[in-house]
Amino acid sequence: MAKKASAVIKQKPVTISVIKADIGGYVGHSASHPDILTLARELLVKAKAAGTVADFHVSNCGDDLELIMTHWLGNDSKVIHGLAWDVFTAGTELAKKMKLYGAGQDMLADSFCGNVKGMGPGVAEMTFVERKSEPIVVFCGDKCAPGAWNYPLYKMFADPFNTIGLVIDPSMHDGFKFEVHDIHAGRDMFLSCPEQMYDLLVLIGSPENYIIKNVYTKQGEIAAASSTQKLALIAGKYVGKDDPVCIVRGQSGLPAIGEILEPFSFPHIVSGWMRGSHYGPLMPVSVPQATPSRFDGPPRVIALGFQVNEGALVGPRDMFDDPSFDLARQQANEIGEMLRRHGPFEPHRLGLKDMEYTTLPQVLDKLVGKPKK
Repeated sequence: MAKKASAVIKQKPVTISVIKADIGGYVGHSASHPDILTLARELLVKAKAAGTVADFHVSNCGDDLELIMTHWLGNDSKVIHGLAWDVFTAGTELAKKMKLYGAGQDMLADSFCGNVKGMGPGVAEMTFVERKSEPIVVFCGDKCAPGAWNYPLYKMFADPFNTIGLVIDPSMHDGFKFEVHDIHAGRDMFLSCPEQMYDLLVLIGSPENYIIKNVYTKQGEIAAASSTQKLALIAGKYVGKDDPVCIVRGQSGLPAIGEILEPFSFPHIVSGWMRGSHYGPLMPVSVPQATPSRFDGPPRVIALGFQVNEGALVGPRDMFDDPSFDLARQQANEIGEMLRRHGPFEPHRLGLKDMEYTTLPQVLDKLVGKPKK
């Protein structure tokens, strides 16, 4: 009897695209209107029925609309980016009808040109072949800049005091590679840890200049991806907060889910908050609590956990809806209170170099040439 030929079936890589935009706040900059979220879901239901996306989830962090989509078209797909642009455009039209605040503020172009990067929306994407079990966490920030992910990504993938797997898990013991984006020069640098840990810290310790873009295993497998778009640099002036997003894969040679969440137990200081002009603590909150109001803040972060199953998003679990983060929230309020007492003085207000992209230059222009009394 002839033996059956054994066929090796190569699994098709799945792509996860997280694309966000602030297309109108309710009320002010504090939240997204339920009708905007409903509209986005209706449009993505149609896209799923047409086979454009494998699955999706719509959420919001503060006034930002977050589109989490899985598909088979790879990173930077014109189809997927065009779909996101159409959703944001339709949402902007509805926001204008409802007179929501800042309607369409992240839409910096009049028409789609193939990729939303550089057009206002923030994008984090990764493509990989699913493992036997594929847990991911999607982080969404509000009232903060892309550099907000530098500290937690470093803690997750390079700090053994946070991630014990770096010490005791043989599959992680070699460490990880970091791709760092120079936002002013527009170049990327690759640093391997633990060998280049100090060099990495030289860069990412300045999150207004260098941002962790991707993290890889030493074998080149994608482990984390973040948005690096800065609205002020695109528009040349302050047009709103960047409010970044980030995707992190976990377990089986990567940090455990608990190691991925642990960095947020410390509300580290990020730039953004009111008018994008202040430093404040990043507070980990559940989705219902992602409605910053005190001085339009403090900055918030949500964590949505999914199991990816053949492109389907099983979830989400609201990972910060947990009393173990209560202390971090309390500390964030205390730190926020201390900083708020500084009012317009540094270190609460950003340094002058970073204030160049806020509304401060318009005030200074009025003072130039003013005669002395």
